[in-house]
Amino acid sequence: MGDAATGERRQRTDKQRNRTHILEVAEEFFAEQGITGSMDAIAKRAGVGPGTLYRHFPNREALLAALLQARDEQLVARRAAIQHEVTDSRAALALWLQALGEWVTAFDGMPEPLRAALTEGTSPLAITCQGFVTTTEDFLQAAQRDGGAKSWVRGRDLFLSTLATAWAHGAAMADDSSPDALASLMRSGWEMPAPGTDPGSGEGPP
Repeated sequence: MGDAATGERRQRTDKQRNRTHILEVAEEFFAEQGITGSMDAIAKRAGVGPGTLYRHFPNREALLAALLQARDEQLVARRAAIQHEVTDSRAALALWLQALGEWVTAFDGMPEPLRAALTEGTSPLAITCQGFVTTTEDFLQAAQRDGGAKSWVRGRDLFLSTLATAWAHGAAMADDSSPDALASLMRSGWEMPAPGTDPGSGEGPP
């Protein structure tokens, strides 16, 4: 009985060790190759068979979800810090969108599976995406109540805009000034002008 229990513990330990090793290798691989890199190539680099990889992570989305878990926790911490420290709802929304943009660009190619996760409820990334859409909506509604954001803007659209902006950062035509320029364009789309400035067409979509 004792030998069987010891054997089971050893198997669990070995399984966890393999999982941790695969994640470490995948993190390095995706950082180098982007998320479209071959799953079989990850298994080969990790020194395990494809079957072992797929037993731990049945598809690419499951592997990405596991890799993003630590970053999810960091983003949740950023959210809490913004909520606690920033009293200006307009500034809080801008800071949250900045943090979200950094999370989205964890690996080259991330925007597409995150976009797909919003429409594919079975994706392991779906719950994470929906949670951050809800958070974006919370920040947005606070800014709207205070007159800092346009009334027709939706949190889901801001999340999708963040994905689109992240995708554009990696486009062939992008240069060093593109990220800041795109962020400014996005902000001008949701932000209401401050009192005393030209209100433009702030109450309706262009």
